[in-house]
Amino acid sequence: MTTPVPSPSELSDLRGELAKLDESLLRIIAERQAIAGKIGRIKAAMGRSTRDYAQEKEVVGRVRRAAIDLELDPNFAEQLSLLLIRASLTIQEQDRVQSSAEGEGRKVLIIGGAGKMGRWFARFLHSQGFAVEIADPAGGGIEFPHFDDWRASPLDHDFIVVAAPLRKSAEILEQLAPRAPKGIVFDVGSLKTPLRRGLKNLVDAGVRVTSIHPMFGPDTELLSGRHIIFVDVGVPEATRRAHELFASTMAVQVEMDLDSHDRTVAYILGLSHALNIAFLAALAESGEQAERLKQLSSTTFDAQLEVARRVASENPHLYFEIQSLNQYNDSALAGLRSAVACLSAAVGSGDEAEFISLMERGAAYVASQ
Repeated sequence: MTTPVPSPSELSDLRGELAKLDESLLRIIAERQAIAGKIGRIKAAMGRSTRDYAQEKEVVGRVRRAAIDLELDPNFAEQLSLLLIRASLTIQEQDRVQSSAEGEGRKVLIIGGAGKMGRWFARFLHSQGFAVEIADPAGGGIEFPHFDDWRASPLDHDFIVVAAPLRKSAEILEQLAPRAPKGIVFDVGSLKTPLRRGLKNLVDAGVRVTSIHPMFGPDTELLSGRHIIFVDVGVPEATRRAHELFASTMAVQVEMDLDSHDRTVAYILGLSHALNIAFLAALAESGEQAERLKQLSSTTFDAQLEVARRVASENPHLYFEIQSLNQYNDSALAGLRSAVACLSAAVGSGDEAEFISLMERGAAYVASQ
């Protein structure tokens, strides 16, 4: 018996059905988001936390059971439900930030506000009701009032955020000290050691100054699970006021001293960046075609390549500052060199026991967390 050959029109009809289903799915997701927003407002009115881990667990369990009944992959269903939960939390968090009206009637100046992180803070603080001003020579196209040179400002703002590159931030903090602005001043630098002198000068000038480090990128929408580090430089009131800006979010707020911050960041940022930069550099020098490697890639390679790709897409000047301006970075890079040397020696000499030991020590370290 000959199997009939499907016609082009049949294929077209099926694709049309899929398109209609996709549209229906989007409508349902929009309805879900609207309900999630209402739930968030009710939780806020009741004084409850935006995030409810017990409820999330129940939702995921329910979705997995339904998927099995529908003969769908429960793992796929779980990932889809987690994506929807994250989208719902984003709406609820944004609603809570906006309804807090933390900045109502207050002004904020963001120096370096045309950069990616500066723009993030501009949007975030504007959503709280702050009147936002930007000072940045590259401020063309910014949706907020701006001027090229912050020194032309009367500095009569309630908050002044320094979001420039590290070297420039160090200069700005030092130049702010003689002006002694009355508002709260804080930087958002990835390192603190290069800013030490400027921060100290501000403290000595009687300025309410603190320092923070958002441990997330400028594309972040949901702060749940994201960390913000607060470095108190001797003015607790300023640190407390900076904390309050994030009180309506689900961000994890951590306090550290200046030296501990940079020592830890040498591994969290310095080591991880260096590893991914070296990974891509080794591939680039390998002579292997990128397209060929992608065709033959493994799960581990794909995951590593995606992380490295994101690192490579970031600002190389900022990443060089993170490597070169951190006094603790030498230890992290020395550790990386030592680990690669040990790995190379074990493989080269056929020392399987040492190779296994390297992997076991790493596994034990991760398991201890």
